[in-house]
Amino acid sequence: MMRLALALLALAALLIRQPDAMAASPEVIAQRLQSVVALRIAVPPDARTAASLGQARTGSGVLIDQSGLILTIGYLMVEAESAQAVLSDGRVVAAQIVGYDHESGFGLLRTIEPPRRPAAPLGRAADLKDGATVLAVAGGGRDGALPARVVSRRVFAGGWEYMLDDAIFTAPPHPAWSGAALFDGDARLVGIGSLVVGDAAGSGIGLPGNMFVPIDLLPPILADMIADGAPAGPRRPWLGISFEEVRGRLFVGRVTPDGPAARAGLRGGELIAGIDGAMPRDLADFYRRLWAAGDAGAVVRLTLLDAGGMRDAAVTSADRHSHLRLRRSY
Repeated sequence: MMRLALALLALAALLIRQPDAMAASPEVIAQRLQSVVALRIAVPPDARTAASLGQARTGSGVLIDQSGLILTIGYLMVEAESAQAVLSDGRVVAAQIVGYDHESGFGLLRTIEPPRRPAAPLGRAADLKDGATVLAVAGGGRDGALPARVVSRRVFAGGWEYMLDDAIFTAPPHPAWSGAALFDGDARLVGIGSLVVGDAAGSGIGLPGNMFVPIDLLPPILADMIADGAPAGPRRPWLGISFEEVRGRLFVGRVTPDGPAARAGLRGGELIAGIDGAMPRDLADFYRRLWAAGDAGAVVRLTLLDAGGMRDAAVTSADRHSHLRLRRSY
């Protein structure tokens, strides 16, 4: 109860300190609501992510051009075989798979016919400050819109070999966060919803909120994703491990079947005591050391500890995109 009370006090203090409203006019905000769509995604049973993410996925996306290009969070559409977009006027339009990028977390779809809905202009997430007024919008019109505040900007490290250097954290949490659009005070798109989190402020008091992927990661990769389905250039080394971090100590959680770690004999529950001869300080430090080892295919040496003692394992990393069964239809 004490932790909840502190979280509510922190949120109240934030709202009182900066009680300004959106600078954009009601007419502009109404246009932005029209640019957000609801998504229905179907994934085949043989998809490698079907067991963890499900075969029927729902969430939101946002139209970013007049042709029907939809930006969403990648875990909704990765390995999808079909997709539908529900537009703000209720029309249901089939959508094609365009591209996926694990490093940013973005996914792209395109409607098979022009949606005749306004596109959202891109803003600059780098300009967002703590306490800034934002609007989180999921598909569904006004019922999907929720005002919020930026409560922190910081590193986010996820256990699925994913990290953002400057993630956006907001409060209060939006209940339909997956692929939701985040608009700044001028109603420009500055982020895409990824997660609900228990400590958005990063202060340890347990203020619930959302994590958004900053839009600034999109422009450098957008042309490649449209043309080739993924960003150009070398891939990061991928191990196929879902990590669990407990008080700064890293443990092997789920090991991806047929992935690099599984082939090297790693088991769930093992403590990671070292990577290439150094003890990682936390999950973010582990990722930085992993990705500094070279491109996909680099051999990564891990030191592991369990009830049987300490051992070393050499893991030949792989390209995550090659492991997935991606179906590009555009």
